[in-house]
Amino acid sequence: MPSDRGGPAGPIRSVGGMRTTTILAAAAAVATLLAGTPAAQAAPARVDGTAIDRFVRDYVERTGLPGAEVAVTHGRDVVRVGGYGHDSAGRPVTARTPMPVASLSKSFTALAVLQLVEAHQVDLDAPVRRYLPEFRLADPRGDRITVRELLDQTSGMSDAEFPDLRLAQPHTLDGAVRRLRTAGLDSAPGARFHYHNPNYQVAGRLVEVVSGEEYGTYLRRHVFAPLGMDASRNVLTSEALAGLPRGHVRAYGAAVTEPEPYWFTGGSHGVVTTAADLSRWLVAQNSGGVGPGGGRILSAAGIRTSHTPAPHADGYALGWRKQAGPGGVTEIRHNGELFTYTAEQVLLPDSGYGIAVLTNTGLSIDNDSAELADGLVDLVTGHDPGHPAPAGTTADRVLLGLTVLLAALAVLGVVRSRRWAARARAWRYPLLVVYLAPLALLAFLPSVVGYVFAGRAGGFRHVAYVWPALVVFLAVAAAAGLVVPAVRLVRLLRLRRPR
Repeated sequence: MPSDRGGPAGPIRSVGGMRTTTILAAAAAVATLLAGTPAAQAAPARVDGTAIDRFVRDYVERTGLPGAEVAVTHGRDVVRVGGYGHDSAGRPVTARTPMPVASLSKSFTALAVLQLVEAHQVDLDAPVRRYLPEFRLADPRGDRITVRELLDQTSGMSDAEFPDLRLAQPHTLDGAVRRLRTAGLDSAPGARFHYHNPNYQVAGRLVEVVSGEEYGTYLRRHVFAPLGMDASRNVLTSEALAGLPRGHVRAYGAAVTEPEPYWFTGGSHGVVTTAADLSRWLVAQNSGGVGPGGGRILSAAGIRTSHTPAPHADGYALGWRKQAGPGGVTEIRHNGELFTYTAEQVLLPDSGYGIAVLTNTGLSIDNDSAELADGLVDLVTGHDPGHPAPAGTTADRVLLGLTVLLAALAVLGVVRSRRWAARARAWRYPLLVVYLAPLALLAFLPSVVGYVFAGRAGGFRHVAYVWPALVVFLAVAAAAGLVVPAVRLVRLLRLRRPR
C-alpha cells in the first residue's frame, strides 16, 4: 500500500508497486561532499534531450500510460523538461502540468525543518515535545522521540501499531498530532526503521509551531519562492486535489479514470508541483542548496545532512533514501504514491544528474514513475534502459483468463447441479463449506494485505484501487462459491423431499 512504498515499501529499483527489493546503502564520493558540487567528470557522455524524449515516448506508447512529466538536470543545467501523453480530460500533459507528488513531499518537509535548524530555532537531537508539548503517545517512550528520529523514520511509530490509513483521517496538522495519543510504539525510539506517514505529519506541525506560519505558507515563502517554483503548492487533504484532472487506476492493461480516495496528506505527501518546478529543486539538491536563479534554500552542509542515512534507518536519510543503482552507482531518491498518481525523484551525486518523473497513474503492483526513473538512470549512466514493460499487465491478463474460466465453471456447476444432487453421498455435503473460502478471503482482504505489508494497507476500496483485477477475480470466486453450493443444496432438498 502507499508508501508511499517510500512506499511500502520504499523508493527502490522497481519491479512493481509492491516491491520487496532489498535497499542497499552506499556512500557518496568524498570529493563531491567536500565541494558541495557534483563531480560531473565522473559521468559518461552527457545524454541529450532527444534520447530522453525517445525513451519516454516509447514507454508511454507501449504501456498505455496516459500522461507523464520528466525533468533531467546535470549540475546546474536543465538537460530536459517535458510532458508526454494527456490528462484525464484529454488535454496534453506538459512540463508545467500540476500533479501531486505524494511522498516526494517528505524531502520538502525535512528541508523545512533543517532550515529551522540552521536558524537555531530547532535542535535535530532534541525531543519533539520541546517544540510540540501536545505530541504525546500512549507509550511513555514517545516522550523521548527526537526531531531527527521523525525525519529518518526511526521514531518507533509504525503502521502495525497505528494503522494510519485505516483510521479516521484528520483535517489539520494539529489534529494529526493529537490523534496520536492512542498510538503505541513498535520499537524503542532510534532503534529501528518503520516507514510511517505520521512521522512527517508531526514534522509538518513542528514547522508550523516553530515558524509561526501555516505549513503550506512556509513552504511557499521559504522553499518554493527562493527556487522560482511558482506553480508549486501544498494541500492538507486529497479533497484539495479536486481542481486537478483525475488520475488513473491500472486494470487489464487499461488506465481507468478514478477520483483519489480521501486521506490526509499534510506534511507527508501533500505537495503539488510540475516537472519544470522540480528541475529547479533538483538543481538545488545537486548544487549545495543553491537554485538555478541563485536563491539558496539551505547550506551545503545541510543538504549533505539531509542525504545521509542514520545507522539504524535502512538507508533512509532525512526525506531521502540512499541506495546502490546500476553498476554500483550511488542513488539518493524517494518515491511518491497516491492511488491515482505516482512520482519519483533521483539524485546521482557521483555524476551530478537529477531526475524527476510524475505520472497520472497510481499505486499498483506496477509503478510507472519508478519504471521510467529507473530507465532514465540507466540512460544517463551509460547503460541500455531497454524497453521496460509493467509486469502488472501480464498478471492482469492471466487473472482475466482465470476469472472467465472460473465463471464458466460456475455456470457449468449450476447446470449440472441436478446430476450432482442425484449422485451425492452424505459424506460430501460438508465439503460444500469449502466453497465459502473465496468469500472469506474477499471479506478479510484488507486485513490480509495489512498483515503482509506490516499494517501499510487501507480499506477495501484502497485495495481495489491497487489491484482491481485481483478484487474482481476474488469477487467472481466468492459469487461462484455462494451460488453453486446454494443451487446444489436446493436440488438436493428437492430430491430428498418425501413425495
